[in-house]
Amino acid sequence: MPSPRDNSRGIVAMNVAMFSFISSDTLMKYVTQTLPLGEAIFLRGAIASVLVGVVVAWSGDWREWRGMIEPRMAVRLVGEIGATLFYLVALVHMPIANVTAVFQATPLAMTASAAVFLGEKVGPRRWAAIAVGLVGVMIIVRPGLEGFDAWSIAVLISVGFVAVRDIATARLPASAPASLVTFVTAVTVTVLGVGVWPFEHLVGRRVEWVVPDPFLGGLVVANAVALLAGYVGLLLATRLAETSAIAPFRYTLLVWSFLTGVLVFGQYPDTPTLVGASIVVATGLYAFHRERSARSASDA
Repeated sequence: MPSPRDNSRGIVAMNVAMFSFISSDTLMKYVTQTLPLGEAIFLRGAIASVLVGVVVAWSGDWREWRGMIEPRMAVRLVGEIGATLFYLVALVHMPIANVTAVFQATPLAMTASAAVFLGEKVGPRRWAAIAVGLVGVMIIVRPGLEGFDAWSIAVLISVGFVAVRDIATARLPASAPASLVTFVTAVTVTVLGVGVWPFEHLVGRRVEWVVPDPFLGGLVVANAVALLAGYVGLLLATRLAETSAIAPFRYTLLVWSFLTGVLVFGQYPDTPTLVGASIVVATGLYAFHRERSARSASDA
């Protein structure tokens, strides 16, 4: 069992991860005001691929490349492509706080997906928490009301793809090197950027690909570094600490998104967004608490 010191370090790593992720989102939203979405995805992915590729080459994990050619990996990549595309499309058009708030339904979606596809036991209380969490999402999205933003649907679609990705990841062989999986994913997302090119007029704010100036280029590099830092921090957090210690700190992402939305973009979350986000966070924490209690009972 991890020691209290391990938990403390894990909490720090989780907070660093969440700050890194929101930094990446903030930078992506900023650069896509000037660069087409597909170009931003391509450039960020190319930089991330090079950085991870160095790690793969140095560690020798590339020797396991045959393990990447299998259906579960293909499903994971489809989930990653869908999650990345729909999330970033929404991020370009919506306030960052709203996107992040809706995306907090991901743990609830994962719980439901694990019950349906992995056969995990989910009790009536956790199903009730999922239903209440969905109500919170609907308060944020406000379908059919004046505050409704159609781009919110893209976030919900992204949540579904994340569930597909994570279920496929859970079924990957334990022998699959994490660095190689990350490298293949980064390359695939880079190719996605090229695939978006013909559809820029539908998904982004800019159409023509341009050569970024040094300032924008630096932001794209920082974007890729922040994204990778988030993944590394999340990996360290899950390895250093008990899940029960670090899980609540996932929701610091919301705090950071509210702050960056106000400070960088001048976007203030409205009351329905704050109320809905509170419901989603509360139900997510409750569902996790019930899962932990169920595991403790089964281990007793």
